[in-house]
Amino acid sequence: MHIQQLYTNCLSEAAYYIESNGEAVVIDPLRDVEMYIRLAEERGATIKYILETHFHADFVSGHLDLSHKTGAPIVFGPETETAFPIYKAVDGEVFRFGDVSIAVLHTPGHTVESTCYLLRSASGEPYALFTGDTLFVGDVGRPDLSSGDLGKETLAGMLYDSLTGKILPLPDDLIIYPAHGPGSACGKNLGPHTYSTLGEEKKTNYALQPQDRETFIKAVTDGLTPPPQYFPVNARINKEGYESLDKVMQQSLRPLGIEAFKNAAVILDTRKASIFTNGFIPGAINIGLEGRFAEWAGNLLNFTDPIVLVTETGQEEESVLRLARVGFENVAGYLEGGFDTWKDAGRPIDLIINVEPDELALDMPFDENLVVVDVRKEIEFGGGHVKGAQNIPLESLSDPGSMAYLEDTQNIYVHCAGGYRSVIACSVLKRQGIHNLRNVTGGWTAIQENGKIPVEKESAVLN
Repeated sequence: MHIQQLYTNCLSEAAYYIESNGEAVVIDPLRDVEMYIRLAEERGATIKYILETHFHADFVSGHLDLSHKTGAPIVFGPETETAFPIYKAVDGEVFRFGDVSIAVLHTPGHTVESTCYLLRSASGEPYALFTGDTLFVGDVGRPDLSSGDLGKETLAGMLYDSLTGKILPLPDDLIIYPAHGPGSACGKNLGPHTYSTLGEEKKTNYALQPQDRETFIKAVTDGLTPPPQYFPVNARINKEGYESLDKVMQQSLRPLGIEAFKNAAVILDTRKASIFTNGFIPGAINIGLEGRFAEWAGNLLNFTDPIVLVTETGQEEESVLRLARVGFENVAGYLEGGFDTWKDAGRPIDLIINVEPDELALDMPFDENLVVVDVRKEIEFGGGHVKGAQNIPLESLSDPGSMAYLEDTQNIYVHCAGGYRSVIACSVLKRQGIHNLRNVTGGWTAIQENGKIPVEKESAVLN
């Protein structure tokens, strides 16, 4: 038996390839499915089943394309309704491949169709549980996403029943393989690892501690921040279907000349933040490929506005692919030759001024128009921030109303934790006509290390 976790850091997503005696199962595949097909070919195996744990909200699954290319059926658990053909398994149903088997455990709570898959060895012993978003390392799936009209408390109660009735009775040495790791917004605060054992989770996971139903419901529903705005879009796509990735790539990877950019709806620049600040096309939004690119694109961009790309040479395909992973099929092409083409043609350019924390420290006591804007999440801000700073979380900048507190007459210093999000924020603010900006390099980390800038912990959240 061979198990391989295929982890994608920028989405905190784990897909799984499981193989026995020349037959394989793929669980929760990403939209770019060639990696699974290639892996099976290299190992001389045939993909027999494609198993989905639920309708994913944070990425577009590859179930349709993988099924089309391999002929393997798409399997969902009970309570699943789709707009395309699937095999809807019943609770307890067993699928055999090679010398092993996988049993369906319907575990509603994160969503109504959420299902775990229990892998048994050739001898029939429980070996691993693929938990999807039902159980994470150190956390459980949030119960406030896409499940029709059910409230989060109702779903949390269902999750309690699923955990206590289906998962907790399993052996402590059972390996837990979740669909997500640290950084995912599908839970409140996932642990640092991408797999665990049930015994370890019983010791350390707050949601698996002995507690009654009401206590559990309160524990998993308290402190939930609003989910990313693109989550309902992706859940709907996974339920209703989508265009094949091959066609999306073909339509999107079109080289464009400068004239095509003059009236572009959205110019997305995917170059590194450190490069973007030195010069970019006016009005461009920067979301660099080096960070959580797809997630921020889903949070800040419209799924219907035509997008044209500016990328580093050779990164055109990667940019389109990672946008497609979260459902963007509206890329109209990319600037041939990249930013250099624009600059060499003598077209106007914009830039973002970078400053070290030392400069902020020097300016703060004397500049009455100085405003520090912290674009970290509220929970990060609450743990410590520059004294008097305004907290405008980056995800809120998709709403122009979030900028109502800012004026172009102010001297605005923008920072995040390390510098990636603050450059995104500066590009969005400039697009909205706010230009008197400084990007504080190194972010909150560098500000703390500087030691000359007054900080506090009490909240001053504006959004």
